[in-house]
Amino acid sequence: MAHNSEFERLVHRAKETIQETVVSEVKEKVDRRDILYFIDVREDHEWQKGHAEGAIHLGRGIIERDIEDQIPDKDAVIVLYCGGGYRSALAAINLLEMGYTRVRSMAGGYKAWVNAGYPVMHGKNP
Repeated sequence: MAHNSEFERLVHRAKETIQETVVSEVKEKVDRRDILYFIDVREDHEWQKGHAEGAIHLGRGIIERDIEDQIPDKDAVIVLYCGGGYRSALAAINLLEMGYTRVRSMAGGYKAWVNAGYPVMHGKNP
């Protein structure tokens, strides 16, 4: 899917500020049961069609509103993902601005997770 140029420019600027992580690193952390919040920021209908095993859902439209209730610890490890790594980069920059210090965006997003053959789940939050 091609994105418009202003959106891509915005994401590029965000990615200059945030830290990204690759799917294999995230999978290792999930498998080791490291203490982290693995958050899917996609839309509700995307989440319900499939999401990474071990993830929770806080959509891009509400994450900034609800993050402090869900994760009050500003030093918690947070890994965000979306479909391809664009929306999660934008969410990450906002969380950094809100004082969260250990936020990462998963490069390649859900598509990279699926392409790596990692487990997916379907349906609502547990």
